[in-house]
Amino acid sequence: MRKTISSGSHLEEPIGFSRACRVGNQISVSGTAPIKNGETVYIDDVYNQTKYCLELSIGAIEEAGGNISDVVRTRIMLTDISQWEEAAKAHGELFSAIRPACTFVEVSRFIDEKWLVETEIDCVVL
Repeated sequence: MRKTISSGSHLEEPIGFSRACRVGNQISVSGTAPIKNGETVYIDDVYNQTKYCLELSIGAIEEAGGNISDVVRTRIMLTDISQWEEAAKAHGELFSAIRPACTFVEVSRFIDEKWLVETEIDCVVL
């Protein structure tokens, strides 16, 4: 069984991706940026951009038939790693009880310069 979840982004078709993809008991959530209705949200706010991205991802996981307790790995990509504590605060508010494997990395930039963070999540549905 393969199920794809759309974000509604105009970029999905030309790039060839989905917000999330479930195959069997595994769900992978694509890189998720702080975009709402085609616009960047929480400009210059790493904490709220991170929380928003993670919440979007959790919504996709639920749409794919999983839930937050199925999360086994998260990736937090930042354009300025010195702001990792703000991103970590948002991550901890959502995942402190679950404690998935987690990686924070610095990247040189994203598609949109207003994005300070992008997240990815992997799940195993039990």
